[in-house]
Amino acid sequence: MQSPQVRTVQSQRLQKIGAYLFADLDRKQEALQAKGVDVINLGVGDPDLPTAEHIIRGLEEGARDPRSHRYPPYYGTGEFRRAAAQWFGARFGITEDPDRQVLALIGSKEGLAHLPWATLNPGEVALVPDPGYPVYRSATIMAEGEPYAMPLRADRGFLPSFEGIPHDVLRRARLLFLNYPNNPTGATADLAFFAEAVAFAKRWGLLLVHDNSYSEITYDGYRAPSVLQVDGAMDLAIELHSLSKSYNMTGWRVGFAVGNEEAIQALGTVKTNVDSGVFRAVQQAAIAALTGPQDVIGRTLAIYKARRDRLVAALRAVGWNPPSPKATLYVWMATPNGQSSVDFAADVLERTGVVITPGIGYGASGEGYVRLSLTTPDARLDEALTRIRRAYG
Repeated sequence: MQSPQVRTVQSQRLQKIGAYLFADLDRKQEALQAKGVDVINLGVGDPDLPTAEHIIRGLEEGARDPRSHRYPPYYGTGEFRRAAAQWFGARFGITEDPDRQVLALIGSKEGLAHLPWATLNPGEVALVPDPGYPVYRSATIMAEGEPYAMPLRADRGFLPSFEGIPHDVLRRARLLFLNYPNNPTGATADLAFFAEAVAFAKRWGLLLVHDNSYSEITYDGYRAPSVLQVDGAMDLAIELHSLSKSYNMTGWRVGFAVGNEEAIQALGTVKTNVDSGVFRAVQQAAIAALTGPQDVIGRTLAIYKARRDRLVAALRAVGWNPPSPKATLYVWMATPNGQSSVDFAADVLERTGVVITPGIGYGASGEGYVRLSLTTPDARLDEALTRIRRAYG
């Protein structure tokens, strides 16, 4: 008897997300490493700086708490939600009800990925920044929604133009994703722009989702606002925060969402069905971060700012034209001579052994740009910059 043909493993929705765009670059990196080349990665945004000791002590104390050996509360412990609300209130001047308007997340990425499941019906639209963090698009597709790309252009300061979105798209739209300070462009937005976004969301009945993961990674006296500071935003917006970049806790996987009560409850309902909450000991560590000494952030920023300044100066010295961003961990630079982002990144890798990220990986509007990260240790960053000067100077 003939065996039935094995069906494809991937679902149609997974196939729509598309292949990994950097596969060829990965192969080139592996080939160079096989030849003994010391490859330096300036592509990943993963802080290299250590988590502060008082946060680690919080984890240790939490791990010894017998309650940590059982399932945590789905929405986060009361202590964590109160600490998050207290931090948010002190930072942005907004009072949130920790029982109804705050939700613990297994990192902000998890919350962003689950929001389309909580809010979209099949065929409905999410307005997604392009270039943008890939999870906005991929999560929308996984929820059987349709992502609509909002181009972010340099001549608008990498802010979307809402007026250009067709009305037939807006009539099917349910979600508006924003992210400022922005990954990958490093762009910032002021309260005037957020007021425009809130008015637009209100006009079209959208839930505004603001990814504010980089709110504390700012330089030169700039302080990032919250969209919830806009009058009326609480009626239609939810904002996500992460401890990953602010407190050097990427591996700890903890963040929180604040804002519109209905949206918080919807997201919480999804989470009760797909995960079992944040490990209580990690929540204790997060409480230590949010309520403890905040000078750790200032020390971190001083290091990133020094790296930013060295990187920008070195790239300008070889005739490239990077901006000096006021926020985030990234320098978003136009490729020289109109090269494609993949070709330019490949050329840099082959000539210097330095990995940078092609902008096309963040959406079609990222073509013609590359992203460089500030999260490489100083000695390695300086070596990478020396190689670039030697190869292109």
